[in-house]
Amino acid sequence: MSVGESTAAEGPRAEWGRIRTWAGERLNAVWRCSVLAVRAGLGPAALCLGLVVVAVVTVRSSGEDLSRLLVLAVGCWALVVAAFGLGRANARWSRRQAEEWFDIRIPERYRPVRPLEQNDRGHWWTGYGYHQRRATAQASRYVNWAVRDPENWRDQAWLVLNPPAAAVTAVPVAALFGLGLVTVVVAAANQLVSYPFYSAADAQAILLGLAATLTGLALAPSALRLHTRWMRRMLDPQGGASRAELVERVQHLTSTRADAVGDQAAELRRIERDLHDGAQARLVAIGMTLGTIEHLMESDAPAARALLAEARQASQKALQELRDLVRGIHPPVLAERGLEDAVRLLALDSPLPVDVCADLPDRPPAPVEAAVYFSVCELLTNAAKHSGAAQVWVDILHRAGSLRITVTDDGCGGADPARGSGLRGIERRLGTFDGVLALTSTPGGPTTVTMELPCVLSSRRTSTFSGKA
Repeated sequence: MSVGESTAAEGPRAEWGRIRTWAGERLNAVWRCSVLAVRAGLGPAALCLGLVVVAVVTVRSSGEDLSRLLVLAVGCWALVVAAFGLGRANARWSRRQAEEWFDIRIPERYRPVRPLEQNDRGHWWTGYGYHQRRATAQASRYVNWAVRDPENWRDQAWLVLNPPAAAVTAVPVAALFGLGLVTVVVAAANQLVSYPFYSAADAQAILLGLAATLTGLALAPSALRLHTRWMRRMLDPQGGASRAELVERVQHLTSTRADAVGDQAAELRRIERDLHDGAQARLVAIGMTLGTIEHLMESDAPAARALLAEARQASQKALQELRDLVRGIHPPVLAERGLEDAVRLLALDSPLPVDVCADLPDRPPAPVEAAVYFSVCELLTNAAKHSGAAQVWVDILHRAGSLRITVTDDGCGGADPARGSGLRGIERRLGTFDGVLALTSTPGGPTTVTMELPCVLSSRRTSTFSGKA
């Protein structure tokens, strides 16, 4: 065979190979559309079936209305748990589908379930609150984790939106291909049965069926890509919202930086005013008194001795004011012994009984310690002045890279940040470190203030205190 004949033979063979590849890829896409359509409807169909079963069992249950209400509550709770599991399974399958079909990896960003921790009082910390019983703490931990994690809500939203998305993308493609193929087979079978007679209706049906089949084949890859794009936007919104989140983050940092600069300037003005009106004035008075004593030493010794006594008292008061000023800037106990011991000292100085429970394996950074110390000091002062409480509890805990401080009193409650600047100032102080403040204060009490700051512990703790203040 010559080179020209070989090239002429390979041309149709190569063209036929491209056609087979095209058809194979499209058939595979149509099969995937069919699988996607079926799986998208399984979860909602199961939930609808469960809802029907719960309704039937509730209606047919014998007994009083209370028993029926109990059956309905148990059934609804089971449906909620089932929806949670189905949403997670549907999202997991969608992520695996995107990775296997289009090599698109959609990460899972579920928050980890925090381990239970028991404090000195025997209460269990779930990461969201304290509970006396371990079983209650476990249930509360999982419920809070499921409700508070936005990834779980995205899973549930995709469980609901997946069937409509599949109905717009995958179902039409599969229907076109399936109906077209069935139409072609039926019309061809009728034509064979009626052979040698020609039927124009069967010929038209074959043409329409072929057109529908080819349309389904052509649209299948695009439909899959469109469905995957919608699924990615639902399960991975950070890809499209990263710019908006960055802008929001910049605005937040700008605001907190302005607050920090303003607070620092106000603190410097306060220090300058205290020095000018307090220690500086006393030192000037002491100097003038010493000058007077120099003139009275020889002429009036008793008066000079009296002025010396006054100068000594004035120097003691000036020294005390300087110590108070230094303590207001950064307490020595905070620098030497750390946050836990400094808060315990605050508790000892408070007019109210304060129970301090702290679990800090290491020391937080000094700026964080100072922010938390002055915040707790402000809260204890507010409790003593306004709450009418008989007891205050302070809990300090570090878990999962966050420092959490809870101050609770059994006072009259009704605290409102809008009525005073104390809580607002604490919120601004914590905002400098990306911290948050949460207030729960119902009329009649109790009042609970929770502060949480992202924090990495640094140096080893050097505390010598133990027990409760």
